[in-house]
Amino acid sequence: MNNFDVVIIGGGIVGLSMAAELANKMTLSIAVIDPNDLNPTISPKFHTRVSAITPASIDFLKSINVWNELERKNAFEATKVWDQNSHGRLNFHAKDEGMEYLGYIVENDVIQSALYRATEPSTTAMIQASLVELIANDVGYQVVLNNGQTLSCKLLIGADGPQSKVRSLANIEFKEQNYNQAAIIANVLTEKPLNKTTWQRFLSDSILAFLPLSDHQASIVWSCKNSLANTLEKLDDIAFNKRITEASEYQFGSLELQSSRKYFPLVARSANQYVLENLSLIGDAAHNIHPLAGQGVNLGFSDVIELSKQLQASNSDTLGEFLVLRKYARARRLDNELMDKTMTGLDWVYKENMEPLRWLRGYGMNLIDETPALKSFFQRQALGKIKKN
Repeated sequence: MNNFDVVIIGGGIVGLSMAAELANKMTLSIAVIDPNDLNPTISPKFHTRVSAITPASIDFLKSINVWNELERKNAFEATKVWDQNSHGRLNFHAKDEGMEYLGYIVENDVIQSALYRATEPSTTAMIQASLVELIANDVGYQVVLNNGQTLSCKLLIGADGPQSKVRSLANIEFKEQNYNQAAIIANVLTEKPLNKTTWQRFLSDSILAFLPLSDHQASIVWSCKNSLANTLEKLDDIAFNKRITEASEYQFGSLELQSSRKYFPLVARSANQYVLENLSLIGDAAHNIHPLAGQGVNLGFSDVIELSKQLQASNSDTLGEFLVLRKYARARRLDNELMDKTMTGLDWVYKENMEPLRWLRGYGMNLIDETPALKSFFQRQALGKIKKN
């Protein structure tokens, strides 16, 4: 049996960032378990799965020596939102906060590859396998894998996504909200430049976001009612190009697919417990939300930072003590649930098209856009920073 201080199930962005953070800040033996290749090959073409990385997350990635190692990243200076069914518009710009940029669009596999390279090989074992069984004992857990290995650890961290096997085997219940929507993800070529701006348009039956990968290439996230998603899935590429060009109100001229289309059902989940004795959930294993604001990976990084902080601050000789882990859970649950409820509320507001609500929606957007203090507050929230006077 192989003995470790910490075993992390899930070698995606959040799991690997947890390993890198602990290896940087504490003297621990760590294992990361994932059934997939933990060091993905970076394609010359842009990948379709991307994240909008906030300044707060950039600071974190710098602290674990990852940010400068990213092979590709594209800064954006502005965010523009407009509504099909009202006169409302929102325009956020970095210069309003005295900043150079609002964030960066980075492909997920580029982040994962950099995290893999930054993780200290002398303290961290990377094991390509699947979790089969968890056995709790007096000092932590035994972790049984499908390759025949059994590991032991004092602290087990579940970073294995929204369908978490750790959460299931630990019998942690969760709340679920099915939005009855699907997200269509693809890359497109634009006729007109994106101008270092993320764009979002609210339509009657969907929300369409453009995340700039370069001046004329964007990753799209089209969150649709299931009926519309089913219709769009049946279209050939030429018909889809026409449909998405019209949906974007020709803001970028003609659009042309540069990748295959991927479809994901939109379901929000929140674990009833983030922690047990010697066990902690982080990232989507603890909470996954509607992709409306693209905050999922940033929330995961915040989980990593807070859990590491509590582990470092503990005077306990027992890694994984429940009272320590509970401090992490209390610190993170409020922010995560607030973001979840905000996204659910915004999704509802923009799906409703009764005339009084449409007018109120447009009025509210314009009020925020024209009120510097309000605009700054919302922008700082999205950046992961609250302005302090």
